[in-house]
Amino acid sequence: MIENEPYTPFDSPPEWAKNAIWYQIFIERFYNGDKSNDPITENIKNAWPKNYDENWKLTSWTKDWYADAPHTADRLQMQAWYDEVQSRRYGGDLQGIIDKLDYIQDLGITAIYLNPINDAPSLHKYDARYYHHVDIHFGPNPEEDKKIIASEVPDDPSTWKWTNADLLFLDLVEKVHKRGMRIIIDFSWNHTGNEFWAWQDILKNGKNSKYASWYHINFDENEENNFDFEGWSGVKEMPQLRKIKYSPKVNGYPYEGDLDEGAKNHILQVAERWLAPFGDSKKGVDGFRLDVADQIGMNFWRKFRQRVRYIKQDALLVGEIWWKVWPESMMDPRPYLKGDTFDSIMFYQSYRFNRAFFAKNVQYGGAENLVPDLGLSVYGLKQETVDSLMMMTASHDSPRLLTSFYNKGKYKFFAKPLEDVFYKTNKPDEETYQRVRNFLVFRFIMPGSPQIWAGDEMGMWGADDPDCRKPLWWPEFEFEPETANPFEEAPSRYDKVEFNKEHHNFYKRLIKIRKTNAVLNLGVTKFLYFDKDLLVIQRRLGEEKIIVAFNNHTEPIDISSIKLKLNGYDIWNNKEIEEPLEFLPSLSFLIIKK
Repeated sequence: MIENEPYTPFDSPPEWAKNAIWYQIFIERFYNGDKSNDPITENIKNAWPKNYDENWKLTSWTKDWYADAPHTADRLQMQAWYDEVQSRRYGGDLQGIIDKLDYIQDLGITAIYLNPINDAPSLHKYDARYYHHVDIHFGPNPEEDKKIIASEVPDDPSTWKWTNADLLFLDLVEKVHKRGMRIIIDFSWNHTGNEFWAWQDILKNGKNSKYASWYHINFDENEENNFDFEGWSGVKEMPQLRKIKYSPKVNGYPYEGDLDEGAKNHILQVAERWLAPFGDSKKGVDGFRLDVADQIGMNFWRKFRQRVRYIKQDALLVGEIWWKVWPESMMDPRPYLKGDTFDSIMFYQSYRFNRAFFAKNVQYGGAENLVPDLGLSVYGLKQETVDSLMMMTASHDSPRLLTSFYNKGKYKFFAKPLEDVFYKTNKPDEETYQRVRNFLVFRFIMPGSPQIWAGDEMGMWGADDPDCRKPLWWPEFEFEPETANPFEEAPSRYDKVEFNKEHHNFYKRLIKIRKTNAVLNLGVTKFLYFDKDLLVIQRRLGEEKIIVAFNNHTEPIDISSIKLKLNGYDIWNNKEIEEPLEFLPSLSFLIIKK
């Protein structure tokens, strides 16, 4: 059970978020706990790529992900296949999360981040129909929920009702809190979907719509209902909300600006609904992850924080602050972490150079580059902010951790076969598993809040979107073998798909070590030694020390000259070390507690 939190100053992250263990869930692919609410064509037909017809049906959870791949490197055929994949649904829902709460708690998770729950036709839900309702197919009675929603006046909160899906979500929140965990949900205030209720009114009434000012629209002076508009990143299925009072915007940098007053007021009302349902903040979510946050002006975010913290003083705000110039440089998050907008960001910035070192890819520069990069990435940030950063490993927008390490190219660049026919989608080799485990040790002994993309702990692999969004490999299922190279003319290899118990236990053990050693949450960090492939880190809290040594090379490394007294225990082999070691084995780590 969650206890009462200490008072959270306005400009500080809440105490609960510091060193949280995050578990990110993409609901549609997590677990199908209720077969009666599975998506039907009528409710998703306008989602991209709009190829839903009378023959469309739910895809089997255990089917080979690449079963229908074209077995050719022809780009047009590959693109057609990827479009088909985007139209799949597997039926994951809120009941599926409730059914797996024991699993999540047993893993050691302290905080859950849900990708969007709002009602929307797509699999990803960033194309909202309604911000203030949970997707009808995530709840137990989709058709009844449609009727409930239709009886409301969407811009009048006094008419809003609670659907079956809404109430099931609040039940999930209560169950999560009873287990001592927190939960945040994902919203994009930058754009809606083309089925959003206000956008539908504009399609009906044109420039006479009372919501016409909500969006970036250029109306034809001669025809009322003929207009052009801005879609997010050019995607017309996601019309962008209108920015006002803004300074010149340069991509990759924050800018001053706000949202249209009508749209902003609606957003603030929605935020209050989920933070304090029935007027009770204890029943609500614990904060928000905010999509494409750099696309919205800073003045809006300041006002948003003020409203959120007024409603719930220990709510967490996590911004998606990512690319400055893709794929070469990432944004500087510091302007967003001063205490007046966000508490945390998805810290992809750190993962990129962590991957460069531990995966030893084309961006590798040895520990000589890693150590200063780590320091510069958090320079100027308060320690409480560093402790609250969501330390990304993988997500719904990137290759899975194992596949990211298996392929040696630039991070997020040509990261699926459609972009690079040589990109490897098969089961990674043993060296990759060991490199990933070395990195995981690093991630769980360093400051910040470790994040797990649900399924990575199961040993799942997969390229960038959509392959990173496969349905999860639960141990109770028997999966079809997966085509190892789906775009070769005559596939000759198939990988066994199953829950990797050894990999799962490794995650579970690291989480336990993290949670049971205060030095890993509160200790001072010091780099004792680094040279090419050798990295030695100390965390110290009073007299307690934990020293971790990494050999990132495929050959043993002589550590005798470092003169460390490695007395303690080795968690890798689970045995006591009686004498100092002369060599670290290839691709290994050593954790010593003093």
